[in-house]
Amino acid sequence: MGALSDLVIADFSRVLAGPYATMMLADFGADVIKIERPGTGDDTRTWGPPFDVDGVSTYFQSINRNKGAITADLSTPEGITKARSVIDKSSVVVENFAPGTMEKFGFGYEELSRKNPALIYVSISGFGNSPQARELPG
Repeated sequence: MGALSDLVIADFSRVLAGPYATMMLADFGADVIKIERPGTGDDTRTWGPPFDVDGVSTYFQSINRNKGAITADLSTPEGITKARSVIDKSSVVVENFAPGTMEKFGFGYEELSRKNPALIYVSISGFGNSPQARELPG
C-alpha cells in the first residue's frame, strides 16, 4: 500500500517520458495498467543489451516496474473495447502518441472527459499538441 493506492492509471505511453512518469506513480502505490500492442508491446522491450534470461530488455524493466499490463490491438473493435474497459475504471490516462492518435481511437480528452469529468488526462509529446506541430519546416 502506498500514498496513491486508490488511483488507477491507464498507461498508453511508451519509450521514456510517459513510462517514467507512470513508474513513479506506481512506486507510490498507484495501480498502473500499461496497454501494449499484441506481439511486440512497448518498443523498449527489445532495446538492449542487456537482456534478462527471458530476453526482455532491462531498460524496459527499469522504467516499467510495479505496473500491470494488457495487450490490445487498437486497430480492432475488440482491442478498443478492451482498452476502454481499463479507461473506464481509471482516474488518470497517460499517453504519448503523436497528436491526433488517441482521438483516432476515440480516446481523446474531449470524448473521455464527457463520460468522466473528473478524469486527469496527461499527454506527453515531443511534437506539440497539433498535427501541424509534427511537420518539419522546409
